[in-house]
Amino acid sequence: MEFFGISQTEWLGYIAMFTVVISFLMKSIKTLRIVNSLGCLLFVFYGFLLNPISLPIVLTNTAILCVNLYYVLFKKT
Repeated sequence: MEFFGISQTEWLGYIAMFTVVISFLMKSIKTLRIVNSLGCLLFVFYGFLLNPISLPIVLTNTAILCVNLYYVLFKKT
């Protein structure tokens, strides 16, 4: 299915990109990490939906997601 000539997978990529960019506008580092984590998670889904699966997208964003979660959950700063 397409919206405005753009596939659902591609829309997911655009939403992920927008979320990551918006995360850098946050004043609080914790908020930045939470919003950035959402963007990374969306990029992981996007990477899996590509045909063929894009391991560089999946692995990079999984690693960033893990770093963000570590700081949000375990580092109280």
